[in-house]
Amino acid sequence: MLKVFADRGGTFTDIVALTNNQAIIDRLSRHPERFLIVALPNQQCIIVYKLLSENPEQYQDAAIQGIRDIMGISGNEPIPTEAIEIVKMGTTVATNALLERKGDRVVLFITKGFKDALRIGYQNRPNIFARHIILPTMLYEQVIEIDERYDAHGNELIPINIEQVRNDLQAVYNTGIQSCAIVFMHSDRYPKHEQKIAHIAQEIGFTQISVSHQVSPLMKLVSRGDTTVVDAYLTPILRRYVNQIASQLPGVKLMFMKSDGGLVAAEQFQGKDSILSGPAGGIVGAVQTSKRAGFELVITFDMGGTSTDVAHFKGEYERQLDSEIAGARMRVPVLAINTIAAGGGSILYFDGSSYRVGPKSAGSNPGPACYRRGGPLAVTDANVMLGKIHPQYFPSVFGIDGNLPLDKDTVIQQFTQLAQDIQAATFNHSTPEQVAAGFIAIAVENMANAIKKISLQRGYDVSQYVLCCFGGAGGQVACLIADTLGMKKIFLHPYAGVLSAYGMGLADVRAIREGGVEQPLTQALIPKLHQLMHYLETQARSEINEANSQTEIVKKVNLKYEGTNSTLTVNFADDVVSMRQEFENEHKSRYGFIQLEKTLIVESASVEVIQKMETPDEPLITRTRSLAEAPEAVEIVKMFTADKWHDTPVYRREDLQPEDSINGPAIIVEKISTIVVESNWQARLTEYNHLILQRI
Repeated sequence: MLKVFADRGGTFTDIVALTNNQAIIDRLSRHPERFLIVALPNQQCIIVYKLLSENPEQYQDAAIQGIRDIMGISGNEPIPTEAIEIVKMGTTVATNALLERKGDRVVLFITKGFKDALRIGYQNRPNIFARHIILPTMLYEQVIEIDERYDAHGNELIPINIEQVRNDLQAVYNTGIQSCAIVFMHSDRYPKHEQKIAHIAQEIGFTQISVSHQVSPLMKLVSRGDTTVVDAYLTPILRRYVNQIASQLPGVKLMFMKSDGGLVAAEQFQGKDSILSGPAGGIVGAVQTSKRAGFELVITFDMGGTSTDVAHFKGEYERQLDSEIAGARMRVPVLAINTIAAGGGSILYFDGSSYRVGPKSAGSNPGPACYRRGGPLAVTDANVMLGKIHPQYFPSVFGIDGNLPLDKDTVIQQFTQLAQDIQAATFNHSTPEQVAAGFIAIAVENMANAIKKISLQRGYDVSQYVLCCFGGAGGQVACLIADTLGMKKIFLHPYAGVLSAYGMGLADVRAIREGGVEQPLTQALIPKLHQLMHYLETQARSEINEANSQTEIVKKVNLKYEGTNSTLTVNFADDVVSMRQEFENEHKSRYGFIQLEKTLIVESASVEVIQKMETPDEPLITRTRSLAEAPEAVEIVKMFTADKWHDTPVYRREDLQPEDSINGPAIIVEKISTIVVESNWQARLTEYNHLILQRI
């Protein structure tokens, strides 16, 4: 049977498949340049495969095409689904729809008098000195005010006029809008009116009905409303994508990764849970493999083609409840990931006075200049210019027929031209390679700043952490990032180039449910919290199909000081003193002070039900050479680093054995990524085939 874990990124789609089908393994072994095959102890093999996410001339969907390529089926034959046990996927479909504002048409039904509540929002001014304020475009196309109202204690002040509502809804439906978001005052506690409207909408024929008390059952009309609108905007697109995948894989168990780092069955996958679907797989992969390697304090660094995602791990996944992604506010638990627009495809340009990197990306089509589609200079090109990427060690998948290597000549030509332009504008005599190194330095600084945001600015000392580097481009800049941050250790997994996809296979099924509380933390509140937790647990369990598997329950409460707005999450306990203690420790670490005289408020409570999944094992490798024998370099190439050219040995990852160590500068090439070992760094291979880079 075949198990498939896939991550559809902005540039590449990564696929990791687990199989014991010898016929497949033998066939793919004949193409070592395209497929990486790793034997596991129990007669199984892991197959690693990368393909461009968008290649309209060749295929419609990259993930399905990847499965076809692995199974050896041409484009018009049906996939023999009885041979596939499970498919677990992460996808950027919803994220891209949000970034490009290409979701479905949505109407918002809101309590009368609050028509503009979501547009006004919280009056945040991210740029305090901007005189011309541009509000993010709203995701809904129309607003219909519904004359209804509950007060804060659940008394019905204005009942719903059913006839009036039916006419209003029908009129909107007739304009062609089929997706609606329903958001009423206080409906997180008193949902009857929302339920009535949802029922009418269903009768009229709306295909997507997002109701706020189900989507985000928490206080605060604005964030609850925003989350509901995002859900209504993205779920239809996601549905179509899921159905398209499911139609090609009838009868196969299909699961998707949610933003909180848990898997969910395809039919329960919703817009609000999908924004960080791909990056979440990377965090899970990084954390689980780092733990296997014996690291407990981890900064994850995932550099792909379009963006870089970083996260902090200290014993448990960090989640945040409030997030803003692409101008849309949401209030659902998502992994605390900091994303910046800097990846291998980030476009480089000179604006007349300074070097700029990103935020625009060349994507997979046309891609960087070296991809042979006439693209602009990008970060990947700078690494080609510096001799850190060599075409002969990069997959030959470029050009019209998808069989040519990277184009180094055009890169040299364009950087030479750029160096001349810069010289003409600034009288600065930089060589083309110095220009390329300058762009890399800026990209590295941007990425290091993203890491500072999630670590140093929150009171964590990064020099004690390991930098877990992954993503196709992560290994090229790992040492430079670590140097900038004063980190001493880097961990590179053998599947680092496809760790987001591998993470799908290491993830558990998770269901999180929350409920609002908004009451002072006292011993008298504990029984009420138990009651709420029991209700939430029942709800969460209903989402998980719990046949014959062990589950784990995690209970948390969100606490804040009375009169403040920022909550911290602590473990739920029967003892108020211990919860207060945990809150104060966290508050002291994050903000540097505590307020002993203030009352603590329980804002909300959450219950997470975790169902453990079977995960692939990692093989041990043994040394066959004598300890005195060093690994042999494939060739010596020129690499530009620390402002001069060095003769640099190139090693193949598969030639290395446990206990081998390599001093920089050196390049280690793998099937799926390139690792640059800078000067003053040493790379060592462990018996788990993990590469550990250490500063000398």
